[in-house]
Amino acid sequence: MALTNPFHRWPGSLAQDSVRALQRWWDILHFAALALVLVLTPSTYARANRPLIARQIYASTWQVLWWFTVLCSLLSLVLIRIVVVSALSYGLSQYALEMVVRVLVLELIPLGAALFVVLRSGATWNALQAAVQPMKPALALQKMRREWLPRMLASAFSVLLLAGVSGVVALVLAYLTVYGFSPWGLPEYTRVVGRVFAPVVVLAFVLKTVLFAVAVAVIPLASALQAEPGKGPQPGGVSQGTVRLFLVLVLIEAASLTLKYI
Repeated sequence: MALTNPFHRWPGSLAQDSVRALQRWWDILHFAALALVLVLTPSTYARANRPLIARQIYASTWQVLWWFTVLCSLLSLVLIRIVVVSALSYGLSQYALEMVVRVLVLELIPLGAALFVVLRSGATWNALQAAVQPMKPALALQKMRREWLPRMLASAFSVLLLAGVSGVVALVLAYLTVYGFSPWGLPEYTRVVGRVFAPVVVLAFVLKTVLFAVAVAVIPLASALQAEPGKGPQPGGVSQGTVRLFLVLVLIEAASLTLKYI
């Protein structure tokens, strides 16, 4: 009896998987475009929807802002101290503050805020994936405006606010670590920070943080809606939405570093 060679099926299977993956990415882009249109539509912020949006923002941001800021402050303080002590031991103290601002404020804090929001909202997206059902386009649009869009706005707002507040706190901690409570270090500190935050760097930082917020808001929900109706995530496995989101976050970070330092 002739045996079928499984390797003969590899090219066709690989092509089908590639087409399927491209189709899913295209669906995510289409979903993001639809969400952007709804965000820019005034009727989205009608009186009936404003309490829903405010409730989601409160649940995803204000309830965790203080303890996330405390946790981020502790980690920032440890990292600042390590950088400052290491720079002093190598005779590079003049570069310590600039290194802290570039690495901590510009790179680590926005990425950490995005990952925090992803981990915190993961259970919500998994529950949505388990409960997704086919529906008519008109009903889907209404559900998106009433339920899904407030969640996306809350996730994006949470990333932006957590990154902004934590960045400001890290700048204050960096000053206190290097200069203490003396006001005489302000001229030199503002000069160093101003040199780091050049207009191009500020634009890249804001754009990267906004892209992080958009990715965190759109990709998990769009991936959850792509699941088969009534079929939840596999137990013990990593969802495809999480994989796609981490891939996009890494690509955004890599592109930002490339544009700034290469």
